[in-house]
Amino acid sequence: MFVEPSPACQVVFAGAPPAPGWLTHDDIEPGGPTVHRFRVSYPRVVAAVVTGALALGLVIGVSIPATAQVPSPTAAEPLVIAHRGASGYRPEHTLASYELAIRMGADAIEPDLVSTRDGVLVARHENEIGGTTDVASRPAFADRMTTKVVDGLTLTGWFTEDFTLAELKQLRAVERIPDIRPNNTIYDGRFAIPTLQQVIDLAQRFDVAIYPETKHPTYFDSIGLSLEEPLVRTLRANGLDRADSPVFVQSFETSNLRQLDRVIDVPLVQLIGGSGAPYDLVAAGSPLTYDDLTTPAGLRAIAAYADGIGPDKNRIVPRDSAGFLLPPTALVDDAHDRGLFVHPYTFRAENTFLPADFRVGSDPARYGDIAAEFELFFALGVDGVFTDQPDIAVYARRLATAAA
Repeated sequence: MFVEPSPACQVVFAGAPPAPGWLTHDDIEPGGPTVHRFRVSYPRVVAAVVTGALALGLVIGVSIPATAQVPSPTAAEPLVIAHRGASGYRPEHTLASYELAIRMGADAIEPDLVSTRDGVLVARHENEIGGTTDVASRPAFADRMTTKVVDGLTLTGWFTEDFTLAELKQLRAVERIPDIRPNNTIYDGRFAIPTLQQVIDLAQRFDVAIYPETKHPTYFDSIGLSLEEPLVRTLRANGLDRADSPVFVQSFETSNLRQLDRVIDVPLVQLIGGSGAPYDLVAAGSPLTYDDLTTPAGLRAIAAYADGIGPDKNRIVPRDSAGFLLPPTALVDDAHDRGLFVHPYTFRAENTFLPADFRVGSDPARYGDIAAEFELFFALGVDGVFTDQPDIAVYARRLATAAA
């Protein structure tokens, strides 16, 4: 249990511009699909949003900043948050993925955190690692394959909590979605699983923010491997628990964020799924859902313990049954009215992830017009974006600057 109180604080942190020789992208890769600002199939949304935004001066002019500021409803530009690193180009949650994202101009790198058997926090999207490591090819660990129930779902595979850190360090990362990102598979077997401390060391070396997510906190509490205490200890040991620290902490659950709000001053972000409910509330028998959290009353409740929200991007601009975009909701404005910044997830360049309006051709792995999607959300006033392709997000910020 946390017992140390801590006041909520507005947070500002110093960053740095890209160093000479860093990878920057001033244009889409030659030979790639042509980037159109907005497609004809989407006039009903884009015309209203962009015209209104331009009239109100809301289209955000962006360049890679010399200093970065934790977003607020009045922030001058949105953050580019590298979702699991530059996971569109390298196997996710590896130091190679994080470093590439930094060199592409990302403002923050995002490690999802799970625990080892000996209580060390490591970066994996899930505690089940059969799809993101080469563990299945390791005979020494064949007997670790098991079936568990995590957040109400039955999963069979290999789980981080059944491995010590030394054992996990023997494994190597592999691409999670090889059918969509076959080029990433050339890096399979090359990169180890990083610890939170290694991610912090990398971020501090390059002077960027970290944006950790605690994964399945109710589950990890139930097996005696709580995530919050080692997270707080690690942040404090690195001097990252202050109001001006370059850190955001996020979670899809609510109770752990309320606990963290009492002991640490960094910005806290309530993630909001596209459906369902926070599992801590499900486990407690609460009827509240993510839909409830997006209402004015729900956002007011979030503002009592968190500084921002990270909603599924479809909660800001929904899609119809055919995958085409519908008019925007009021979620961004409603959140800003309650003092919350808004960082939607997840922006991915491949057609399979894009709205039908922005797809190019029929190949699900081909890049579509993600720059147009970024521009739309920037025009709507979001304060940051989670993306697998941070270089294109930086590019889109430059397009927004030119349009302003």
